[in-house]
Amino acid sequence: MFSSCNYSFKGASPPEGIKTIFIPTITDESGFGLPTLGDDMTVLLKNKFINDNTLEYTEKTTADGMLTCRITAVRDEALVVTGAEQVTRRKVTIIVSTDFQNLKKTKNIWTREFTNWGEYESQGGGFSRRDEGVKTAMDKITDDILLSVISDW
Repeated sequence: MFSSCNYSFKGASPPEGIKTIFIPTITDESGFGLPTLGDDMTVLLKNKFINDNTLEYTEKTTADGMLTCRITAVRDEALVVTGAEQVTRRKVTIIVSTDFQNLKKTKNIWTREFTNWGEYESQGGGFSRRDEGVKTAMDKITDDILLSVISDW
């Protein structure tokens, strides 16, 4: 649903002195069982920073700032239950702990927890439907992280 939206936060002001950013691979400590979740979210987040172009994406050795993220929890729970006790829609919630650091001054700018969700039809389609909900949640949460880094400090 959100994958076709192009967000741009031009005119936003990142923290003073931060013109470049590095994002290490996001670690998945959730135990949810999606082996590529951290890698997939890392690619999505990096691409959002590159496409937004407020901060230049670079390697750690030349970066002014670094965004370190950990997926701490993923919950998959019933959202809509019919009168016959059938679950027809489910909700996947992802929680990410994030540290934004100024590498030049070796100090933490902020530490925040981000939570967002995606829904999916639970009948038919198996894990591919659940993956749709996960992708929606990842898209929302990476938008939230980008916005916080470039404009909400």
